[in-house]
Amino acid sequence: MHPKGKIAALAAFALLLIAAFVFYKSGTNWDYVLPRRLVKIAAIALTGAAIAFATMVFQTITNNRILTPSIIGLDSLYMLIQTFIIFVFGSMSPMVINKSVNFFITVGLMMIFAALLYKVLFKEGRNLFFLLLVGIIFGTFFGSISTFLQVLIDPNEFLIVQDRMFASFNNVNTDILALAFALTALTVLYAMRYAKYLDVLSLGRDHAIGLGVPYDRTVRQLLIVVAVLIAISTALVGPITFLGLLVANVAHELFRTYRHSYLLTGSVLISVIALVGGQFVVERVFTFSTTLSVIINFIGGVYFLYLLLRESKA
Repeated sequence: MHPKGKIAALAAFALLLIAAFVFYKSGTNWDYVLPRRLVKIAAIALTGAAIAFATMVFQTITNNRILTPSIIGLDSLYMLIQTFIIFVFGSMSPMVINKSVNFFITVGLMMIFAALLYKVLFKEGRNLFFLLLVGIIFGTFFGSISTFLQVLIDPNEFLIVQDRMFASFNNVNTDILALAFALTALTVLYAMRYAKYLDVLSLGRDHAIGLGVPYDRTVRQLLIVVAVLIAISTALVGPITFLGLLVANVAHELFRTYRHSYLLTGSVLISVIALVGGQFVVERVFTFSTTLSVIINFIGGVYFLYLLLRESKA
C-alpha cells in the first residue's frame, strides 16, 4: 500500500477510536459527558502529537532509533521540580494546587535547563553524542536527588508526588490545555522551517554537511524544538517515557520510507491511536485500577528490549 493510503487508514482508525471513546456509554446526559470527554481527547491528541513529533525528530538528528528525548534528563528534571516544590513549600502551596502556576514553573525550568545544556555543551569540537552523555548523567543526578527528597518527605505529601510520577489525562485543566495547544502549534510551525532538512539529516552528519545542510545550526534549532515539545507534554500530563520510542519505531516499520512527511504524520497518528485506545482500555476494562502510562511503559519497555536484541544480532 502507498504511504498515503496508510496515512488515510491510520487517520480513519484514529477517528473511529475517538468516536468510540467519546460516545460509548455516554447516556443521555450529553451536556455533562461530552465536554469532559472531548477535553480528555484533546489532551491525549496534543500529548501524543508532541511526543511523537519530538521523538521522530530526535531519532533523526541522532541517527539512532533506540534513543528518546528523555535521555537528556527532562523527565528526571520534571520529577525533581515536582518533588522539590512539595518538599519545600508543602502540598497546599499555590505552586502545587494551581495547575496553571505549576505548568508555567515546570515548563520554564525545563526550558532553562535545556537552553543552558545546549549553550554550554553544543560547541565547536563537541559532537551531539557528548551532549547525550552529559544528559544521561544529569538525568541520573536529578533522579538521585528526587529519590533522596522523597525519602525525607512527609508520607501524606509523598502520595501527591507519587501521583505526579505517572501521566494522567483525568481532570485536565482547560486553561492549561489551551495554552499548551498554542505553544505546541507555534513550536511546530517554527520546526517546519527546518523540516526540509530532516530527510538529509537521516543520512548522517558527514553526508548532510556534504549536501549543503548547515548542520550545527539546524541540529541546535531542532533540539530546542524537541525540548519545548517534551517540556509541554510532560508538564501537561506527566512523563510517558517509552511512548515516543514505541510509536516512532512502529512508524518506521509500517512506512519503510526515509521521507519525513510520511514518518512524522504517521507517528503522530499512531501515537494518538495508542493513547486513545490505551485510555479506553484503562477506563472500560481495568476500570481505572491502573494508569495509561504504566501500560504504555510496559509495552514500550518490552519493545525496547526487542530492539536491543535485534540490533545485537544484526
